[in-house]
Amino acid sequence: MITRRLTRITAAAVLAAGLAACGGKAKRPDAPVAEPTMSLYDRLGKRDAIAAVVKDLVEQRVASDRRINLFFKTTDLPDLQAKLVDQICEATGGPCKYTGRDMRTSHAGLGIKDADLAALVEDLKTSLDQFQVGAKEQQELLAALAAMRDDIVTAK
Repeated sequence: MITRRLTRITAAAVLAAGLAACGGKAKRPDAPVAEPTMSLYDRLGKRDAIAAVVKDLVEQRVASDRRINLFFKTTDLPDLQAKLVDQICEATGGPCKYTGRDMRTSHAGLGIKDADLAALVEDLKTSLDQFQVGAKEQQELLAALAAMRDDIVTAK
């Protein structure tokens, strides 16, 4: 009887320790394993997908957007595309390294207003929609880029 009782106590202690190790929740052997959180870079489709969106943004949207295309009239567009890809890649957790000028220096003296930045963001959103980028990923990307607003918008 004492042996049987000791066995039950030991089994209960092992079960309690097991539950504590699992965060208090028992795990079924057939339960799906939670995948590690993927970076925004990975969820966007990595460098090639970012490059496709940026190409569409620059060549199809910005180049034909009369609200803002004058800001880019003397810009080396292939160089701009490459830098944007690296900047977005780095900002979203990818392995790229942005080597361009800082945003304040790049936009100094251009007289960019909130409406101009809003037009660019609208063009970016259209490109993201074109490539069926999910709403959550779009929001995260736009939030990451919004941090640059004060360095880009220099006019009232």
